[in-house]
Amino acid sequence: MSKKAIQIEDAPSPVGSYSQAILQGNLLFISGQIPLNPKTGQIEQANIQVATNRVMLNIKALIESAGMQMNQIVKCSIFLKDLGDFSTVNEIYSSYFNDVYPARETVEVSKLPLDVPIEISCIAVKDDK
Repeated sequence: MSKKAIQIEDAPSPVGSYSQAILQGNLLFISGQIPLNPKTGQIEQANIQVATNRVMLNIKALIESAGMQMNQIVKCSIFLKDLGDFSTVNEIYSSYFNDVYPARETVEVSKLPLDVPIEISCIAVKDDK
């Protein structure tokens, strides 16, 4: 099995030397997504709600491009500049899942790419059907 880079227009282009996502067999590894609108190229961070929704929409676009659904995400890592935003982020994040929630950690960091308030990466598993 060889790895396949996922590159779509409905998620932001990488701001560094990485792929938007990598599909390896039945595993999808999604690189950290920031609140960058892929259509406008603008950061959407008027508040943490706007930023979190944009990140989740970027993740959803990558998941769907691999023929998967959000409930196939098994692991997420959330990086926040302010852990005080945890409950707001958690509420919005939770609304994107209707099944068992993925395993996850949430950590506060001092700085993120392009000085955004949030970044989320995840791993999904494609069902063997």
